[in-house]
Amino acid sequence: MTATLTDRSAVLTARDMVKTYPGGRGRARVRALDGVSFTAEPGAVLGLLGPNGAGKSTTVKILTTLSRADSGSAYVAGHDIATQPEEVRRRIGFVAQLPVADPMDTGRENLELAARIHGQRRREARARATELLARFGLEDAADRLVRTYSGGMARKLDVAIGLVHRPQVLFLDEPTTGLDPQARADMWQEVRRLAGQEQMTILLTTHYLDEADHLAAQLVIVDDGRVVAEGSPDALKSELRGDTLVIEVGSETEVAAAREALGRLPELRDHAVDGVALRARADHGGRVLPVAIGILENAGIAIESATVSRPSLDDVYLKHTGRSYSAEKGGQS
Repeated sequence: MTATLTDRSAVLTARDMVKTYPGGRGRARVRALDGVSFTAEPGAVLGLLGPNGAGKSTTVKILTTLSRADSGSAYVAGHDIATQPEEVRRRIGFVAQLPVADPMDTGRENLELAARIHGQRRREARARATELLARFGLEDAADRLVRTYSGGMARKLDVAIGLVHRPQVLFLDEPTTGLDPQARADMWQEVRRLAGQEQMTILLTTHYLDEADHLAAQLVIVDDGRVVAEGSPDALKSELRGDTLVIEVGSETEVAAAREALGRLPELRDHAVDGVALRARADHGGRVLPVAIGILENAGIAIESATVSRPSLDDVYLKHTGRSYSAEKGGQS
């Protein structure tokens, strides 16, 4: 597909990307991406969400030139990832899930080496390292070996390494996994600063829906290699009319019985089972919940908990993928 001016000016654009992998032992090829398309504007945080195996990691690998799409196109900072991969690499930062810093070097040495690899002169590299150590609150640990760092400190250093050459586009793959609440809050603040003050475009993958809700101006949800929903967090939540009811029972057998019993209650819609919990939607959840509880009690179904709330991103995710995001754990995608 020929790129348009909009593709090039959007900073980050994917168009109809397709990627397949061998199925093994004579099986059909696995279609990891099946026409993925999205666009991110300058200074925006785009959250890429999806179940394990949905295509998130494959998308990131292609956009960072670590893999090639079978078909489709993508532009990063105005450059074609297929024909201008070196130009793309000069303009992106990539912070992967796995640590990139050498644990046997100091924080300062890691940053200076990264800067030198990106072509900075020795004096410039030292100055940039000092600047980033200060920005991430690592001055006191600058000359300690990275193997002595806490998890939060090491993750901050990884992000600093990804920023050493001042990229236009930053890819953050699960940046706060395993961090304590304070370190996570510090990372959120830095992401907001990069997008707001430096107008850096950031593609974020995360397993924390509150993180996506707070940081992302736009969300792209992928499932089975396709984009199934796209929009701002507020817009996606507003599409879900009414309230969310969640009723937890004692076992999966009882939740099946609960779904059958409540299926006859016309005020409830969009029924879904999530483990031992039944989720449904209603226009007036506060009025419907007592009725639903009465139906289940009359059916002899024990209720562990029951709540009603406004729509959340987990509800959005469940609607479009059939899974609760809170149930998704780790893994490659």
